[in-house]
Amino acid sequence: MAIARNPMTVIDCPDPQALAQFYASLLDWKVDPESDEGWATIGDGGGRELSFQRVESDYRAPDWPGQEVPQQLHIDVDVDDLDEAEAAVLELGATKHDHQPGQSFRVFLDPAGHPFCLVKPSAL
Repeated sequence: MAIARNPMTVIDCPDPQALAQFYASLLDWKVDPESDEGWATIGDGGGRELSFQRVESDYRAPDWPGQEVPQQLHIDVDVDDLDEAEAAVLELGATKHDHQPGQSFRVFLDPAGHPFCLVKPSAL
């Protein structure tokens, strides 16, 4: 049985609205009307989404394929129960990050140190 579902790619950037509009236009997707200055999401209406998160200071674009400034993104996955999912990912080898900035999600590091979030979706 899967621990989580619906992975979401989140891309760090200096202007989430501008980048969301670019990709929405590129993919012919819609920008979520609940997007704000710090976060924007686009989707195809069928469940596929891509999100953008503002980096408040010293944003530097990735230097791909170089590693001086590596790529900046993380994965969010929906879970039914944050406590159960936390126990499961810790057992798989994840580490809970010290910084936990929200209540509806939890931040972890995968075994290679990449951040990802377990998210309890809102009941809309």
